[in-house]
Amino acid sequence: MAPDATVDELAAAWAGGCLVVDVREPDEYAAGHVPGARLTPLRSVPGRCDELPFGRPVFVVCASGNRSRAAADWMSSRGVDARSVTGGTPAWARDGRPVVVGTAEHAA
Repeated sequence: MAPDATVDELAAAWAGGCLVVDVREPDEYAAGHVPGARLTPLRSVPGRCDELPFGRPVFVVCASGNRSRAAADWMSSRGVDARSVTGGTPAWARDGRPVVVGTAEHAA
């Protein structure tokens, strides 16, 4: 089972250039996401796990924590140091953290 991460833990790792994977749907991502987050809808996680780094944490976000928990658990079972961010993107935004609206180069 993947560990949970708080928004503060994500913020500290994000400031250091960590990988953030957003497992929401494209329309949710476009409505607002963590800057630099890589869009990987939950259904596509199994086919894209080989794109994830090994040996450094991957922070997984969604809208509430349910999809990120499932994705992080799946990633962890394959050796990725994945962490599900409690409260997801809404918690990030509520904390006054930066949010990008629209699609970005990291979307796929």
